[in-house]
Amino acid sequence: MHMVIYALVEASTHDDALATGKTVFDRLVGADPHAGAVFDYYVTFDEEDTSVAGKARWGELSTAAPVDSGDGQDLLERGWEATKEEFERNLDRVKEAIDELSDEEIMRDEDLARHAFHQVGAYDGPTIFLYTEHGTGIRHRGQLDRLLEESEELWIVPADVHF
Repeated sequence: MHMVIYALVEASTHDDALATGKTVFDRLVGADPHAGAVFDYYVTFDEEDTSVAGKARWGELSTAAPVDSGDGQDLLERGWEATKEEFERNLDRVKEAIDELSDEEIMRDEDLARHAFHQVGAYDGPTIFLYTEHGTGIRHRGQLDRLLEESEELWIVPADVHF
């Protein structure tokens, strides 16, 4: 499956932001020897030679944008809303499992209950759409707000990832 994720990185130029974003995505696909793979591969929106990912799948997106620009705000909103919606969807599944299933049924992963529990607690992967420049998933609004307040020149870089 494919999804668009976003790296929030400190940079002074577009090219620096894109390069730093690619470093984040390299880490998330396990290209960095000190990181485990969270996704299978990624394609950034500056790549032209693919017919199944990036622009070919999602259309034109900025390759990198300052967070305080219109494009940057649009990308940030997309990433945050997707994170929030995925969290709420999985949390609803967890609540339903607790209300309707026995402990044994949950233990057997009836209706993928345990999977939903795992997704609610995930630090990265398909339920997290925003990442710091260190490859850390942004899991709650306070964490995102703190990053936005503390950063001088924050850029957002999107990538299509496969998982």
